[in-house]
Amino acid sequence: MGGVELDLHRGELTAYCYRMLGSFHDAEDLVQETLLRAWNARDRYDSDRASVRTWLFRIATNVCLTALEGRARRPLPSGLGAPSDDPGAPLTPATDIPWLQPFPDARFDADARTDLRLALIAAMQTLSARQRAALVLREVLQFSAAEVAEQLDTTVPAVNSALQRARAAVAACDPGVVAEPGDAKVRGAVDQYVRAFEAADVSALVRLLTDDAVLEMPPVPLWYRGRRNYGRFIERVFQMRGTGWVMTPLTANGQPAVAAYAPQADGVHHLHTLQVLTVVDGRVAHNVTFADPAVLELFNLPKVR
Repeated sequence: MGGVELDLHRGELTAYCYRMLGSFHDAEDLVQETLLRAWNARDRYDSDRASVRTWLFRIATNVCLTALEGRARRPLPSGLGAPSDDPGAPLTPATDIPWLQPFPDARFDADARTDLRLALIAAMQTLSARQRAALVLREVLQFSAAEVAEQLDTTVPAVNSALQRARAAVAACDPGVVAEPGDAKVRGAVDQYVRAFEAADVSALVRLLTDDAVLEMPPVPLWYRGRRNYGRFIERVFQMRGTGWVMTPLTANGQPAVAAYAPQADGVHHLHTLQVLTVVDGRVAHNVTFADPAVLELFNLPKVR
């Protein structure tokens, strides 16, 4: 077994650790630790007992469970309290909260990005670490119940029990299947959203929203629900930052996203935020807007446009 063979699994392992931790930065570190442990133990690997993939995921599971001991869950603002109805509320970052991070799709192939939508990752953060592992290993990665039991050092009935509780908890939080970024309706909605935002046409933008659309902006704990409050806050954004924004479409978490560049006095547009959109039936139902520079760096975006 060589390092190249181990590294073939890096993308899938990174997505797994991200689902467990809710942090891309942490996921990369834990994958590195997983591969290092595997390399150091390669002489003890027995191909008659498990495939390389199964063996690696057992190591990764142990690494993740250890990392999660004593850690607080990574939420989005909507998971912490009620929405605001004040568009002028202070935009004070809560730097003491370990916020959920987005996943940079462009750095991995499509197979690694299955079931990474933000709502699902946020819902999974409400589970215990072992419930998360059971859910992802069984439902996403398609390991058998017996394989999951071995990876978690437990029994098949215990895995099935954890899985049942995990499914119920996630179903209560996650909206379920949404259309892919390449879907024609999704592309059309995102194109219209970009045009409306670049034109500072708040009325047109609001018409593209579902009635109960959600806007949230980690690391600011503030969030809004409903077309009216969403629109009022966007009006405030244009008042504060000016008009004439430039938007670059991309994807994150297997969802449509846009990098937003704010106009500056020197005529140059500077990278401001990453907006990850959920589009349902051709309308924007959810916008998670990330402003943390450390998060923006994950996407290798140009700083100016």
